[in-house]
Amino acid sequence: MKAIWNNQVVAESDETIVIEGNHYFPPESIKKEFYAKTDYKTVCPWKGTASYYSLKVDGKENKDAAWYYPDTKEMAKKFENYVAFWKGVEVTE
Repeated sequence: MKAIWNNQVVAESDETIVIEGNHYFPPESIKKEFYAKTDYKTVCPWKGTASYYSLKVDGKENKDAAWYYPDTKEMAKKFENYVAFWKGVEVTE
């Protein structure tokens, strides 16, 4: 699977985990040079508190376009720190 934004592959892995229709990429599969942590947070009742990254590619920014759970609840431990995308990021094979 690949995550693509602004014509750039920002993550790539054969080992994503699909949860609630979203592909979660292993943390080592993201291309960190395109990511900047933000202060935005959301809460999922069974996963825990999500943290967000903005993507920065070729001078453009996609604010809070990727999220991950740095300290999941027990039921979500298998994908702790895995990264998922929205806001126009294309996830494809």
